[in-house]
Amino acid sequence: MSALFHFDALLLVILLLVCTCTYVRATVPGMVDSRKDKNIFFGMFWKFARIGERLSPYVSLCCIIMAVVTFVS
Repeated sequence: MSALFHFDALLLVILLLVCTCTYVRATVPGMVDSRKDKNIFFGMFWKFARIGERLSPYVSLCCIIMAVVTFVS
């Protein structure tokens, strides 16, 4: 099954995408920043990185909750 059909899997994919984009922007900022206005697809990565930077306590709390849910189920 695809992750798009399960709500838990979709949330996990979005959460991992936010964490990955934030990490990439922190390590190589020019890679994400230079493409934010050129393409809609790469601009979405910049937006995910911005969400991860601004809401980092909530994102980390969601990571912990998703880890517990994944281990329990």
